Amino acid sequence: MLYTARMTAPDAPAPHAQDLAPYVRQGRADLAALVALESVSAQGRMLPETADAVTALLEAEGFTVRRSPGQVAPILLAEAGEGDTTLLIYNHYDVQPETPAELWDSPPFTLTERDGRLYGRGVSDDKGELVSRLAAVRAVRAAHGGTLPLRVRWLIEGEEEVGSPSIAAFVEAHAADLQADGCWWEFGSISEEGRPVVSLGLKGIVCLELRCRVSDSDLHSSLGAVVDNPLYRLSRAIASMRDDAGRVTIPGFYDAVRAPGPVDLDALASLPDPRGPLAGSYGVRGFLGDADAREANRRTNFEPALNVNGLHGGYGDAGSKTVLPASGFAKIDFRLVPDQDPAEIVRLLRAHLDAQGLHDIEVVELESHEHAARSDVAHPFVQAALAAARDSSLQEPVVHPSAGGSGPMHPFVQHLGVACVAMGIGNVGGRVHAPNENIRVQDFERGVRFGVTFLERLARTSFRCP
Repeated sequence: MLYTARMTAPDAPAPHAQDLAPYVRQGRADLAALVALESVSAQGRMLPETADAVTALLEAEGFTVRRSPGQVAPILLAEAGEGDTTLLIYNHYDVQPETPAELWDSPPFTLTERDGRLYGRGVSDDKGELVSRLAAVRAVRAAHGGTLPLRVRWLIEGEEEVGSPSIAAFVEAHAADLQADGCWWEFGSISEEGRPVVSLGLKGIVCLELRCRVSDSDLHSSLGAVVDNPLYRLSRAIASMRDDAGRVTIPGFYDAVRAPGPVDLDALASLPDPRGPLAGSYGVRGFLGDADAREANRRTNFEPALNVNGLHGGYGDAGSKTVLPASGFAKIDFRLVPDQDPAEIVRLLRAHLDAQGLHDIEVVELESHEHAARSDVAHPFVQAALAAARDSSLQEPVVHPSAGGSGPMHPFVQHLGVACVAMGIGNVGGRVHAPNENIRVQDFERGVRFGVTFLERLARTSFRCP
């Protein structure tokens, strides 16, 4: 369908004078209640209970909620409002494990404020995003006499942190119920200067485990003269898969990569240098290939990557133990870009290891694989989101054609044909997936204001040809 956009009512003033404080306070209370629920999908903890709590919050704001079973956790599909425009929102209520718990400066499942930040597991990814949007819905409903002036369809799952194994099939099966003019994706951030950081795509991902066994039992290390070492075999496999600049060296790996177009490359010119904030927040000591600012942004947006998540085996306690380990394993992931097929990447890896004489390295697929997805910056829905970001912040947004991370965006683009925009409340020092996950208090407030501005703009816009 050919989409255009036209305003159906004059632009209203940006809601900077509107008192959103009551909705922000209620949102923080909602967030505290959700953070307290230990919805760790990798361990199956408190997932039905959290789905119940999210359902109750939605129903209190007039949403009709349908609940479907997923492979790991319930999937919620909610709907409210009426009007010419339909907005689809995607969020998830599951979180990463809190371990190592001893590295948290406050209890991970207790919302804690200190020095202008809110701490707790899921406070950014993704419970804070969810409740900031709900607070915006609350404010817009109140401004319109208790009704939403647009249709909002909300898909909320509890399996995102384990690869969303149920979502692709669910979106395909419920495509008619999920039709919308655009999708507001589950994350995003705000720069140190208060500029909205918007992403229009996500990388795909393949998570794998490489395993090697040389014996049924650990051996005395003197036998290393005649018995190979599984950790050496794994290290050799890993070293053969990329060069010192980070470029993957598996034959055929880049064959399907979709090259960025001129508009995509032009977007790099306006992106800030990501290296300083990374070094300042995380103590990063250097960057692959001595990448400059443009190259760092190009790789993050448009290049696939290989990551070694962990290498395990043998003795790791104090002192020495002269042992030849029986086995070892490495966990890796590939971050993919549009047109790369996860199944083909696994096949290429297997062929590469065999060509290296590493037939004994077992490749085990973990979780669900995801394809990459990317939306067009010129799409009218994307432009509406950028205008709302500009109006609510009074600053020009930072626009990334793609984020460096991954998520189940591809089924939405493939089966629904919607443009997706990620705009949220994270920050570069947010410690997402790590101890002391946090958001800045002012960013939560900014997120609510953006949500109000975005919903109001969409309610005044028609995206279809008259």
